[in-house]
Amino acid sequence: MSTEPNVRPSTLHLPQGPWATVLDCLCAHFPAIDRATWLDRMARGRVTDGEGHPVDALRPYQVGLCVRYYREVAQEREIPFEEHVLYQDERLVVVDKPHFLPVMPAGEYVEQTLQARLTRRLGIPGLVPLHRIDRHTAGLVLFSREPATRGAYQALFRERRVHKRYEAVAAPLPQLEFPLTLRTRLEPGEPFFRMQQVDGEPNTETRLEVIERGPQLWRYALHPVTGRKHQLRVHMAALGAGILNDGFYPDLHDTQAPDDHGRPLQLLARELAFIDPVSGAELRFESQLRLMDIA
Repeated sequence: MSTEPNVRPSTLHLPQGPWATVLDCLCAHFPAIDRATWLDRMARGRVTDGEGHPVDALRPYQVGLCVRYYREVAQEREIPFEEHVLYQDERLVVVDKPHFLPVMPAGEYVEQTLQARLTRRLGIPGLVPLHRIDRHTAGLVLFSREPATRGAYQALFRERRVHKRYEAVAAPLPQLEFPLTLRTRLEPGEPFFRMQQVDGEPNTETRLEVIERGPQLWRYALHPVTGRKHQLRVHMAALGAGILNDGFYPDLHDTQAPDDHGRPLQLLARELAFIDPVSGAELRFESQLRLMDIA
């Protein structure tokens, strides 16, 4: 277990409740974390208030108090693949993320995340991703180094001023005419981590084309106009060609099984291009990673 925080702390504003101490509130709010674990974190200074002052076991409960804490995983599985920094300047870092590595801390992953690895490697504690790709997807991720210009780059993604191109390997779709554009409505599905297509006003848009036709598989270029969770994976499955090695779509496989590192999801964030909002320069980045050969 790490003893130094390599990622930003999580934040909780204490809700209304009957608790006598902050510790009591934390134990009730996070039932999966036992009291002894919170006591240990407090003893090591891993729980603070919004001003950075340590919170101890006797700190009185206060509605609305900002509590910051560092997530920890006792036995975190190591991801045996390396990220590669493709570009960095005083404002940005562009990285090739390998398959299976999460971008941000979530669930059982805290230190084995792209953000934590880069923070350690580059020594930039304020490094923040400007967008995310799935843990199972490989390819480009753009990070902001400084708060002063972060909002300008976040606006690029929010306002859809970033050209994004992905590649995917999936079954052939000879019955369809390419290029094509798919617009559908996606909403949270079951279980909670999946998405599903539903009737209603479209909230997603993807442009698709075929860039290579193999005897058994095709290689597709996917251009997401919107950026919904699992959008490309759901859209490919909806067309009848789920992305190769996708454990979520169209069918859900055993989520408790360990990762099969020999069968990565054949989805790659290949290209990012945009006008730098600070310098005005045209920037274009391309992943150096490759998906499987389909010839």
